[in-house]
Amino acid sequence: MLPARRALLSVSDKTGLVDFGRGLVALGVEVLSTGGTLRHLVEAGVPVTAVSDVTGFPEILDGRVKTLHPRIHGGILADRGKPAHLEALAEHGIERVDVVAVNLYPFRETVRDPATTLEQGIEQIDIGGPAMVRAAAKNFAGVAVVVDPADYPALLAALRDGGGAAPETLRRALAAKAFAHTQAYDAAISRWLAARTENDPAAAAFPSRLGVSLVRELLPRYGENPHQPAAVYREEGGPGLLGGMRQLQGKQLSWNNVLDADAARRLVWLFAEPTVVIVKHNNPCGVGRGATLAEAYARALACDPVSAFGSIIAVNREADRPFVEVMSSLFVEVLVAPGYAPDAGAVLAPKENLRVLTCPPHAFHPGAIELRAVDGGYLAQEPDDAPEDPASWTCPTKRQPTAAERGALALAWNVTRHVKSNAIVLANEQQTVGIGAGQMSRVDSCRLAVEKAQLPVRGSVAGSDAFFPFRDGLDVLATAGVTAVVQPGGSKRDDELVAAADEHGIAMLITGRRHFRH
Repeated sequence: MLPARRALLSVSDKTGLVDFGRGLVALGVEVLSTGGTLRHLVEAGVPVTAVSDVTGFPEILDGRVKTLHPRIHGGILADRGKPAHLEALAEHGIERVDVVAVNLYPFRETVRDPATTLEQGIEQIDIGGPAMVRAAAKNFAGVAVVVDPADYPALLAALRDGGGAAPETLRRALAAKAFAHTQAYDAAISRWLAARTENDPAAAAFPSRLGVSLVRELLPRYGENPHQPAAVYREEGGPGLLGGMRQLQGKQLSWNNVLDADAARRLVWLFAEPTVVIVKHNNPCGVGRGATLAEAYARALACDPVSAFGSIIAVNREADRPFVEVMSSLFVEVLVAPGYAPDAGAVLAPKENLRVLTCPPHAFHPGAIELRAVDGGYLAQEPDDAPEDPASWTCPTKRQPTAAERGALALAWNVTRHVKSNAIVLANEQQTVGIGAGQMSRVDSCRLAVEKAQLPVRGSVAGSDAFFPFRDGLDVLATAGVTAVVQPGGSKRDDELVAAADEHGIAMLITGRRHFRH
Protein backbone atom coordinates (compact mmCIF):
# COMPACT_ATOMS: atom_id res chain seq x y z
CA MET A 1 0.00 0.00 0.00
CA LEU A 2 1.27 3.46 -0.93
CA PRO A 3 0.95 6.24 1.67
CA ALA A 4 -2.68 7.31 1.82
CA ARG A 5 -3.51 10.57 0.09
CA ARG A 6 -7.29 10.45 -0.20
CA ALA A 7 -10.09 8.80 1.78
CA LEU A 8 -13.77 8.40 1.00
CA LEU A 9 -16.18 8.41 3.96
CA SER A 10 -19.86 7.61 3.37
CA VAL A 11 -21.60 6.02 6.35
CA SER A 12 -25.05 5.43 7.75
CA ASP A 13 -23.75 4.79 11.28
CA LYS A 14 -21.99 8.02 12.32
CA THR A 15 -20.40 6.48 15.44
CA GLY A 16 -16.78 7.67 15.72
CA LEU A 17 -16.96 9.39 12.34
CA VAL A 18 -15.78 12.85 13.41
CA ASP A 19 -12.74 11.56 15.30
CA PHE A 20 -11.87 9.29 12.38
CA GLY A 21 -12.16 12.18 9.91
CA ARG A 22 -10.03 14.43 12.07
CA GLY A 23 -7.44 11.70 12.44
CA LEU A 24 -7.18 11.27 8.68
CA VAL A 25 -6.86 15.01 8.12
CA ALA A 26 -4.09 15.16 10.74
CA LEU A 27 -2.21 12.59 8.66
CA GLY A 28 -2.49 14.78 5.59
CA VAL A 29 -5.22 12.71 3.97
CA GLU A 30 -7.87 14.50 1.90
CA VAL A 31 -11.35 13.44 2.96
CA LEU A 32 -14.16 13.01 0.38
CA SER A 33 -17.76 12.54 1.42
CA THR A 34 -21.41 12.59 0.36
CA GLY A 35 -24.88 13.39 1.65
CA GLY A 36 -25.49 13.13 5.37
CA THR A 37 -21.90 12.13 6.09
CA LEU A 38 -20.67 15.27 4.35
CA ARG A 39 -23.02 17.47 6.37
CA HIS A 40 -22.04 15.76 9.62
CA LEU A 41 -18.35 16.36 9.00
CA VAL A 42 -18.86 19.96 7.89
CA GLU A 43 -20.92 20.72 11.01
CA ALA A 44 -18.11 19.28 13.14
CA GLY A 45 -15.55 21.48 11.41
CA VAL A 46 -13.69 18.64 9.66
CA PRO A 47 -12.17 19.74 6.31
CA VAL A 48 -13.98 17.70 3.66
CA THR A 49 -14.47 17.70 -0.12
CA ALA A 50 -17.83 16.82 -1.69
CA VAL A 51 -17.72 13.85 -4.05
CA SER A 52 -19.69 15.91 -6.56
CA ASP A 53 -16.75 18.36 -6.70
CA VAL A 54 -14.50 15.45 -7.68
CA THR A 55 -16.85 13.85 -10.22
CA GLY A 56 -18.11 17.14 -11.65
CA PHE A 57 -21.57 15.63 -11.49
CA PRO A 58 -24.25 16.34 -8.88
CA GLU A 59 -26.05 13.74 -6.79
CA ILE A 60 -29.21 12.70 -8.68
CA LEU A 61 -32.32 10.56 -8.24
CA ASP A 62 -32.79 11.51 -4.58
CA GLY A 63 -29.22 10.50 -3.83
CA ARG A 64 -29.46 7.07 -5.49
CA VAL A 65 -26.55 8.02 -7.77
CA LYS A 66 -23.61 9.91 -6.32
CA THR A 67 -20.49 7.72 -6.08
CA LEU A 68 -21.07 5.45 -9.11
CA HIS A 69 -18.52 7.29 -11.26
CA PRO A 70 -15.12 6.47 -12.86
CA ARG A 71 -13.41 9.23 -10.87
CA ILE A 72 -14.42 7.36 -7.70
CA HIS A 73 -14.28 3.70 -8.69
CA GLY A 74 -11.20 4.20 -10.84
CA GLY A 75 -9.40 5.70 -7.85
CA ILE A 76 -10.44 2.74 -5.70
CA LEU A 77 -9.89 -0.12 -8.15
CA ALA A 78 -6.62 0.84 -9.83
CA ASP A 79 -3.93 -1.78 -9.17
CA ARG A 80 -1.07 0.24 -7.70
CA GLY A 81 1.41 -2.40 -8.90
CA LYS A 82 0.48 -2.06 -12.57
CA PRO A 83 2.04 0.93 -14.39
CA ALA A 84 -0.73 0.81 -17.01
CA HIS A 85 -3.37 1.38 -14.31
CA LEU A 86 -1.47 4.32 -12.86
CA GLU A 87 -0.99 5.77 -16.36
CA ALA A 88 -4.75 5.48 -16.95
CA LEU A 89 -5.41 7.38 -13.74
CA ALA A 90 -3.02 10.12 -14.80
CA GLU A 91 -4.46 10.28 -18.32
CA HIS A 92 -7.98 10.84 -17.01
CA GLY A 93 -7.03 13.03 -14.07
CA ILE A 94 -8.15 10.54 -11.44
CA GLU A 95 -6.64 10.59 -7.95
CA ARG A 96 -6.17 7.38 -5.96
CA VAL A 97 -8.62 6.63 -3.13
CA ASP A 98 -6.57 4.81 -0.52
CA VAL A 99 -9.03 4.55 2.39
CA VAL A 100 -12.73 3.71 2.07
CA ALA A 101 -14.98 3.92 5.15
CA VAL A 102 -18.52 2.85 4.31
CA ASN A 103 -21.37 1.25 6.20
CA LEU A 104 -24.67 0.66 4.55
CA TYR A 105 -28.21 2.01 4.73
CA PRO A 106 -30.03 0.64 7.80
CA PHE A 107 -32.04 -1.93 5.87
CA ARG A 108 -32.20 -4.55 8.62
CA GLU A 109 -33.09 -2.02 11.29
CA THR A 110 -35.88 -0.64 9.09
CA VAL A 111 -37.54 -3.91 8.07
CA ARG A 112 -37.37 -5.24 11.63
CA ASP A 113 -40.58 -3.25 12.11
CA PRO A 114 -43.35 -5.46 10.64
CA ALA A 115 -45.22 -2.31 9.59
CA THR A 116 -42.49 -1.47 7.05
CA THR A 117 -43.98 -1.21 3.55
CA LEU A 118 -42.40 -2.67 0.43
CA GLU A 119 -41.54 0.84 -0.79
CA GLN A 120 -39.94 1.82 2.53
CA GLY A 121 -37.84 -1.35 2.57
CA ILE A 122 -36.66 -0.90 -1.01
CA GLU A 123 -35.51 2.65 -0.29
CA GLN A 124 -33.17 1.24 2.35
CA ILE A 125 -31.41 -1.06 -0.15
CA ASP A 126 -27.98 0.49 -0.62
CA ILE A 127 -26.37 0.31 -4.07
CA GLY A 128 -23.40 2.66 -4.17
CA GLY A 129 -22.22 1.61 -0.70
CA PRO A 130 -21.84 -2.12 -1.45
CA ALA A 131 -20.20 -1.28 -4.78
CA MET A 132 -17.54 0.82 -3.03
CA VAL A 133 -17.05 -1.71 -0.25
CA ARG A 134 -16.58 -4.59 -2.69
CA ALA A 135 -14.28 -2.57 -4.92
CA ALA A 136 -12.07 -1.52 -2.00
CA ALA A 137 -12.06 -5.03 -0.51
CA LYS A 138 -11.10 -6.58 -3.84
CA ASN A 139 -8.22 -4.11 -4.10
CA PHE A 140 -7.06 -4.49 -0.49
CA ALA A 141 -3.48 -4.66 -1.79
CA GLY A 142 -3.66 -0.90 -2.20
CA VAL A 143 -6.76 0.19 -0.28
CA ALA A 144 -7.81 -0.02 3.37
CA VAL A 145 -11.57 -0.58 3.65
CA VAL A 146 -13.40 -0.24 6.96
CA VAL A 147 -17.09 -1.05 7.52
CA ASP A 148 -17.16 -1.19 11.33
CA PRO A 149 -16.65 2.01 13.37
CA ALA A 150 -14.96 -0.12 16.03
CA ASP A 151 -12.05 -0.55 13.59
CA TYR A 152 -11.42 3.19 13.09
CA PRO A 153 -8.89 3.55 15.95
CA ALA A 154 -6.85 0.52 14.84
CA LEU A 155 -6.70 1.75 11.25
CA LEU A 156 -5.70 5.27 12.30
CA ALA A 157 -2.97 3.89 14.54
CA ALA A 158 -1.67 1.67 11.72
CA LEU A 159 -1.60 4.59 9.29
CA ARG A 160 0.31 6.73 11.80
CA ASP A 161 2.81 3.97 12.55
CA GLY A 162 3.23 3.07 8.88
CA GLY A 163 3.82 6.54 7.52
CA GLY A 164 0.36 6.61 5.96
CA ALA A 165 0.32 2.94 4.89
CA ALA A 166 -1.53 0.22 6.82
CA PRO A 167 0.12 -3.23 7.00
CA GLU A 168 -1.05 -5.93 4.61
CA THR A 169 -2.30 -8.21 7.42
CA LEU A 170 -4.68 -5.50 8.64
CA ARG A 171 -5.88 -4.65 5.14
CA ARG A 172 -6.60 -8.30 4.42
CA ALA A 173 -8.53 -8.71 7.69
CA LEU A 174 -10.55 -5.57 6.99
CA ALA A 175 -11.31 -6.80 3.45
CA ALA A 176 -12.59 -10.14 4.77
CA LYS A 177 -14.81 -8.27 7.22
CA ALA A 178 -16.07 -6.05 4.39
CA PHE A 179 -17.11 -8.98 2.21
CA ALA A 180 -18.88 -10.56 5.20
CA HIS A 181 -20.66 -7.25 5.74
CA THR A 182 -22.04 -7.07 2.19
CA GLN A 183 -22.89 -10.78 2.20
CA ALA A 184 -24.98 -10.40 5.35
CA TYR A 185 -26.64 -7.31 3.92
CA ASP A 186 -27.61 -9.09 0.70
CA ALA A 187 -28.85 -12.12 2.64
CA ALA A 188 -31.13 -9.91 4.74
CA ILE A 189 -32.57 -8.30 1.59
CA SER A 190 -33.07 -11.67 -0.11
CA ARG A 191 -34.86 -13.11 2.92
CA TRP A 192 -37.12 -10.07 3.29
CA LEU A 193 -38.10 -9.98 -0.38
CA ALA A 194 -38.63 -13.74 -0.52
CA ALA A 195 -41.07 -13.52 2.39
CA ARG A 196 -43.12 -11.12 0.28
CA THR A 197 -42.97 -13.32 -2.79
CA GLU A 198 -44.19 -16.64 -1.40
CA ASN A 199 -47.80 -17.44 -2.27
CA ASP A 200 -48.11 -19.81 0.69
CA PRO A 201 -48.32 -17.77 3.93
CA ALA A 202 -46.87 -20.72 5.85
CA ALA A 203 -43.75 -20.61 3.67
CA ALA A 204 -43.33 -16.82 3.82
CA ALA A 205 -41.24 -17.00 6.99
CA PHE A 206 -39.07 -19.77 5.56
CA PRO A 207 -37.66 -18.74 2.15
CA SER A 208 -36.48 -21.38 -0.30
CA ARG A 209 -32.92 -20.16 0.32
CA LEU A 210 -31.94 -18.90 3.75
CA GLY A 211 -28.76 -16.91 4.18
CA VAL A 212 -27.35 -16.64 7.67
CA SER A 213 -24.48 -14.35 8.57
CA LEU A 214 -22.83 -14.93 11.93
CA VAL A 215 -20.08 -13.04 13.70
CA ARG A 216 -17.85 -14.84 16.18
CA GLU A 217 -18.46 -13.42 19.63
CA LEU A 218 -16.53 -15.77 21.91
CA LEU A 219 -13.89 -18.47 21.78
CA PRO A 220 -14.56 -20.46 24.95
CA ARG A 221 -11.99 -22.99 26.13
CA TYR A 222 -14.17 -25.82 24.81
CA GLY A 223 -17.74 -26.80 23.98
CA GLU A 224 -20.02 -29.05 25.97
CA ASN A 225 -17.02 -31.20 26.89
CA PRO A 226 -13.27 -30.50 27.13
CA HIS A 227 -12.45 -32.53 24.00
CA GLN A 228 -14.77 -30.42 21.80
CA PRO A 229 -13.39 -27.21 20.25
CA ALA A 230 -16.09 -24.53 20.16
CA ALA A 231 -17.05 -20.97 19.38
CA VAL A 232 -20.06 -18.77 20.10
CA TYR A 233 -21.51 -16.63 17.32
CA ARG A 234 -24.03 -13.82 17.16
CA GLU A 235 -26.27 -12.93 14.26
CA GLU A 236 -24.84 -10.03 12.28
CA GLY A 237 -27.16 -7.05 12.30
CA GLY A 238 -29.16 -8.45 15.22
CA PRO A 239 -29.47 -7.06 18.73
CA GLY A 240 -26.58 -9.20 19.95
CA LEU A 241 -25.93 -12.35 21.92
CA LEU A 242 -28.65 -12.86 24.56
CA GLY A 243 -30.38 -9.73 23.29
CA GLY A 244 -27.24 -7.60 23.60
CA MET A 245 -25.61 -8.78 26.81
CA ARG A 246 -22.76 -7.06 28.63
CA GLN A 247 -20.52 -9.00 30.98
CA LEU A 248 -19.79 -6.90 34.05
CA GLN A 249 -17.46 -9.27 35.89
CA GLY A 250 -16.17 -12.82 36.11
CA LYS A 251 -14.31 -15.29 33.94
CA GLN A 252 -15.03 -15.77 30.27
CA LEU A 253 -18.37 -17.44 29.59
CA SER A 254 -18.24 -21.11 28.68
CA TRP A 255 -20.27 -22.72 25.90
CA ASN A 256 -22.58 -24.28 28.48
CA ASN A 257 -22.90 -20.95 30.35
CA VAL A 258 -24.28 -19.28 27.24
CA LEU A 259 -26.74 -22.10 26.57
CA ASP A 260 -28.02 -22.12 30.15
CA ALA A 261 -28.15 -18.32 30.43
CA ASP A 262 -30.32 -18.24 27.32
CA ALA A 263 -32.69 -20.84 28.79
CA ALA A 264 -32.98 -18.97 32.10
CA ARG A 265 -33.52 -15.60 30.46
CA ARG A 266 -36.21 -16.89 28.09
CA LEU A 267 -38.17 -18.42 30.97
CA VAL A 268 -37.94 -15.61 33.51
CA TRP A 269 -39.49 -13.04 31.16
CA LEU A 270 -42.67 -15.10 30.88
CA PHE A 271 -43.55 -13.74 34.33
CA ALA A 272 -44.74 -10.25 35.23
CA GLU A 273 -44.08 -10.46 38.98
CA PRO A 274 -40.58 -10.36 40.50
CA THR A 275 -39.33 -13.82 39.53
CA VAL A 276 -36.15 -15.86 39.94
CA VAL A 277 -35.31 -18.80 37.66
CA ILE A 278 -32.56 -21.28 38.52
CA VAL A 279 -31.30 -23.41 35.61
CA LYS A 280 -29.00 -26.43 35.63
CA HIS A 281 -28.00 -28.34 32.51
CA ASN A 282 -30.50 -26.40 30.40
CA ASN A 283 -33.46 -27.34 32.63
CA PRO A 284 -35.07 -25.16 35.30
CA CYS A 285 -34.54 -26.69 38.73
CA GLY A 286 -36.43 -23.96 40.57
CA VAL A 287 -38.73 -21.04 39.79
CA GLY A 288 -40.12 -18.69 42.40
CA ARG A 289 -42.00 -15.43 42.42
CA GLY A 290 -42.72 -13.00 45.22
CA ALA A 291 -43.06 -9.41 46.33
CA THR A 292 -39.25 -9.04 46.15
CA LEU A 293 -36.45 -10.84 44.37
CA ALA A 294 -35.09 -12.06 47.70
CA GLU A 295 -38.44 -13.67 48.47
CA ALA A 296 -38.69 -15.12 44.94
CA TYR A 297 -35.15 -16.51 45.22
CA ALA A 298 -35.90 -18.31 48.50
CA ARG A 299 -38.90 -19.95 46.86
CA ALA A 300 -36.98 -20.93 43.72
CA LEU A 301 -34.13 -22.42 45.75
CA ALA A 302 -36.49 -24.43 47.94
CA CYS A 303 -37.64 -26.50 44.96
CA ASP A 304 -34.29 -28.26 44.49
CA PRO A 305 -31.42 -26.79 46.55
CA VAL A 306 -29.06 -29.64 45.66
CA SER A 307 -29.32 -29.14 41.91
CA ALA A 308 -29.00 -25.36 42.31
CA PHE A 309 -25.29 -25.71 43.20
CA GLY A 310 -23.25 -24.45 40.23
CA SER A 311 -26.35 -23.13 38.48
CA ILE A 312 -27.30 -20.17 36.28
CA ILE A 313 -29.78 -17.68 37.75
CA ALA A 314 -31.91 -15.14 35.89
CA VAL A 315 -34.16 -12.43 37.32
CA ASN A 316 -36.66 -10.10 35.67
CA ARG A 317 -35.97 -7.05 37.83
CA GLU A 318 -32.95 -4.95 38.67
CA ALA A 319 -30.85 -7.10 40.99
CA ASP A 320 -30.91 -5.32 44.35
CA ARG A 321 -28.69 -5.72 47.38
CA PRO A 322 -31.08 -7.85 49.50
CA PHE A 323 -31.34 -10.36 46.66
CA VAL A 324 -27.62 -10.65 45.91
CA GLU A 325 -26.87 -10.93 49.63
CA VAL A 326 -29.09 -13.99 50.07
CA MET A 327 -27.90 -15.44 46.76
CA SER A 328 -24.23 -15.03 47.71
CA SER A 329 -24.25 -18.10 49.95
CA LEU A 330 -24.85 -20.32 46.89
CA PHE A 331 -22.18 -21.17 44.30
CA VAL A 332 -23.57 -19.71 41.06
CA GLU A 333 -21.87 -19.79 37.66
CA VAL A 334 -23.80 -16.95 35.97
CA LEU A 335 -26.22 -14.27 37.10
CA VAL A 336 -28.43 -12.64 34.46
CA ALA A 337 -30.40 -9.45 35.17
CA PRO A 338 -31.63 -6.41 33.23
CA GLY A 339 -29.60 -4.21 35.58
CA TYR A 340 -27.94 -3.99 38.99
CA ALA A 341 -28.42 -1.57 41.86
CA PRO A 342 -25.19 0.30 42.69
CA ASP A 343 -24.96 -1.19 46.16
CA ALA A 344 -25.50 -4.70 44.75
CA GLY A 345 -22.27 -4.48 42.79
CA ALA A 346 -20.24 -4.17 45.97
CA VAL A 347 -21.62 -7.50 47.17
CA LEU A 348 -20.98 -9.23 43.85
CA ALA A 349 -17.48 -7.84 43.19
CA PRO A 350 -15.55 -10.21 45.52
CA LYS A 351 -17.11 -13.26 43.82
CA GLU A 352 -14.44 -13.57 41.12
CA ASN A 353 -15.83 -16.80 39.69
CA LEU A 354 -19.33 -15.38 39.25
CA ARG A 355 -20.03 -14.21 35.72
CA VAL A 356 -22.37 -11.22 36.00
CA LEU A 357 -24.36 -10.35 32.88
CA THR A 358 -26.75 -7.55 32.11
CA CYS A 359 -29.25 -8.48 29.40
CA PRO A 360 -32.38 -6.69 28.17
CA PRO A 361 -35.76 -8.40 28.58
CA HIS A 362 -36.44 -11.31 26.26
CA ALA A 363 -39.45 -10.82 23.99
CA PHE A 364 -41.28 -12.80 21.32
CA HIS A 365 -40.55 -11.60 17.78
CA PRO A 366 -42.99 -12.97 15.17
CA GLY A 367 -41.14 -14.16 12.10
CA ALA A 368 -37.92 -14.96 13.95
CA ILE A 369 -36.25 -18.21 12.92
CA GLU A 370 -34.59 -20.65 15.28
CA LEU A 371 -32.05 -23.03 13.72
CA ARG A 372 -30.78 -26.38 14.93
CA ALA A 373 -28.02 -28.28 13.16
CA VAL A 374 -28.39 -31.90 12.06
CA ASP A 375 -25.99 -33.91 9.93
CA GLY A 376 -25.95 -32.24 6.53
CA GLY A 377 -28.52 -29.55 7.24
CA TYR A 378 -30.57 -27.47 9.62
CA LEU A 379 -34.03 -27.55 11.14
CA ALA A 380 -35.81 -24.19 11.21
CA GLN A 381 -38.81 -23.11 13.24
CA GLU A 382 -40.33 -20.09 14.93
CA PRO A 383 -39.20 -19.97 18.58
CA ASP A 384 -41.78 -21.21 21.10
CA ASP A 385 -41.96 -17.83 22.83
CA ALA A 386 -45.43 -16.61 21.88
CA PRO A 387 -47.45 -15.43 24.90
CA GLU A 388 -50.55 -17.39 25.88
CA ASP A 389 -53.79 -16.30 27.52
CA PRO A 390 -54.93 -18.65 30.30
CA ALA A 391 -58.43 -17.26 29.89
CA SER A 392 -58.67 -19.23 26.63
CA TRP A 393 -58.11 -22.58 28.35
CA THR A 394 -61.11 -24.89 28.73
CA CYS A 395 -62.16 -27.10 31.63
CA PRO A 396 -63.82 -30.44 30.71
CA THR A 397 -63.90 -31.82 34.27
CA LYS A 398 -66.76 -31.64 36.74
CA ARG A 399 -64.67 -29.67 39.18
CA GLN A 400 -63.46 -26.23 38.13
CA PRO A 401 -60.07 -25.08 39.43
CA THR A 402 -60.11 -22.52 42.22
CA ALA A 403 -58.60 -19.07 41.71
CA ALA A 404 -55.52 -20.18 43.66
CA GLU A 405 -55.20 -23.31 41.53
CA ARG A 406 -55.50 -21.26 38.33
CA GLY A 407 -52.59 -19.09 39.42
CA ALA A 408 -50.50 -22.15 40.22
CA LEU A 409 -51.47 -23.81 36.94
CA ALA A 410 -50.36 -20.76 34.97
CA LEU A 411 -46.99 -20.86 36.72
CA ALA A 412 -46.60 -24.59 36.10
CA TRP A 413 -47.55 -24.19 32.45
CA ASN A 414 -44.97 -21.45 31.85
CA VAL A 415 -42.26 -23.62 33.34
CA THR A 416 -43.20 -26.77 31.39
CA ARG A 417 -42.47 -24.83 28.19
CA HIS A 418 -38.80 -24.71 29.20
CA VAL A 419 -38.34 -28.21 30.63
CA LYS A 420 -36.97 -30.98 28.41
CA SER A 421 -39.68 -33.38 27.24
CA ASN A 422 -41.34 -35.32 28.61
CA ALA A 423 -41.98 -32.55 31.13
CA ILE A 424 -44.05 -32.58 34.30
CA VAL A 425 -43.95 -29.58 36.64
CA LEU A 426 -45.51 -29.48 40.10
CA ALA A 427 -46.20 -26.03 41.52
CA ASN A 428 -48.11 -23.92 43.97
CA GLU A 429 -49.09 -20.28 43.45
CA GLN A 430 -45.60 -18.94 44.14
CA GLN A 431 -43.04 -21.59 43.18
CA THR A 432 -42.21 -24.87 41.55
CA VAL A 433 -42.52 -27.86 43.86
CA GLY A 434 -41.03 -30.68 41.79
CA ILE A 435 -39.81 -31.06 38.20
CA GLY A 436 -39.66 -34.23 36.14
CA ALA A 437 -37.63 -33.66 32.98
CA GLY A 438 -36.42 -35.53 29.93
CA GLN A 439 -37.93 -38.96 30.58
CA MET A 440 -38.86 -41.26 27.72
CA SER A 441 -42.31 -41.96 29.20
CA ARG A 442 -44.67 -39.42 30.71
CA VAL A 443 -45.55 -41.61 33.68
CA ASP A 444 -41.85 -41.73 34.63
CA SER A 445 -41.71 -37.92 34.48
CA CYS A 446 -44.70 -37.85 36.82
CA ARG A 447 -42.95 -40.19 39.26
CA LEU A 448 -39.71 -38.19 39.02
CA ALA A 449 -41.43 -34.88 39.70
CA VAL A 450 -43.04 -36.34 42.83
CA GLU A 451 -39.83 -38.02 44.01
CA LYS A 452 -37.67 -34.91 43.54
CA ALA A 453 -40.09 -32.59 45.32
CA GLN A 454 -38.58 -30.98 48.40
CA LEU A 455 -41.83 -29.13 49.18
CA PRO A 456 -45.27 -30.55 49.97
CA VAL A 457 -46.79 -32.17 46.89
CA ARG A 458 -50.23 -32.55 48.47
CA GLY A 459 -52.29 -29.55 47.43
CA SER A 460 -50.01 -28.65 44.52
CA VAL A 461 -50.95 -28.59 40.82
CA ALA A 462 -49.23 -30.10 37.79
CA GLY A 463 -48.41 -28.99 34.27
CA SER A 464 -47.71 -31.44 31.43
CA ASP A 465 -46.07 -30.21 28.21
CA ALA A 466 -48.05 -32.71 26.10
CA PHE A 467 -51.13 -34.86 26.51
CA PHE A 468 -51.25 -37.89 28.79
CA PRO A 469 -51.33 -40.95 26.49
CA PHE A 470 -52.76 -43.07 29.34
CA ARG A 471 -54.30 -42.37 32.72
CA ASP A 472 -51.34 -43.89 34.62
CA GLY A 473 -49.48 -40.57 34.87
CA LEU A 474 -52.57 -38.81 36.16
CA ASP A 475 -53.06 -41.60 38.71
CA VAL A 476 -49.50 -41.10 40.00
CA LEU A 477 -50.10 -37.36 40.42
CA ALA A 478 -53.48 -37.80 42.09
CA THR A 479 -52.14 -40.38 44.51
CA ALA A 480 -49.40 -37.93 45.50
CA GLY A 481 -52.02 -35.28 46.29
CA VAL A 482 -52.07 -33.10 43.15
CA THR A 483 -55.43 -31.29 42.96
CA ALA A 484 -55.42 -29.80 39.45
CA VAL A 485 -53.68 -30.39 36.11
CA VAL A 486 -53.07 -28.33 32.98
CA GLN A 487 -52.25 -30.09 29.72
CA PRO A 488 -52.73 -29.55 25.95
CA GLY A 489 -55.23 -32.35 25.33
CA GLY A 490 -55.49 -33.95 21.91
CA SER A 491 -55.15 -37.62 22.85
CA LYS A 492 -57.60 -40.18 21.53
CA ARG A 493 -57.99 -41.11 25.22
CA ASP A 494 -58.91 -37.59 26.38
CA ASP A 495 -62.33 -38.84 27.50
CA GLU A 496 -60.64 -41.48 29.67
CA LEU A 497 -58.38 -38.82 31.17
CA VAL A 498 -61.33 -36.59 31.99
CA ALA A 499 -63.14 -39.53 33.58
CA ALA A 500 -60.02 -40.36 35.62
CA ALA A 501 -59.73 -36.74 36.77
CA ASP A 502 -63.37 -36.76 37.81
CA GLU A 503 -62.81 -40.04 39.63
CA HIS A 504 -59.97 -38.42 41.63
CA GLY A 505 -61.83 -35.12 42.09
CA ILE A 506 -59.11 -33.31 40.11
CA ALA A 507 -59.75 -30.17 38.06
CA MET A 508 -58.25 -30.20 34.59
CA LEU A 509 -57.57 -27.36 32.15
CA ILE A 510 -56.96 -27.95 28.44
CA THR A 511 -54.73 -25.42 26.63
CA GLY A 512 -54.91 -26.79 23.09
CA ARG A 513 -51.19 -26.08 22.61
CA ARG A 514 -48.29 -28.51 23.08
CA HIS A 515 -44.81 -27.47 24.24
CA PHE A 516 -42.34 -30.24 23.43
CA ARG A 517 -38.72 -29.21 24.00
CA HIS A 518 -36.13 -31.67 22.71
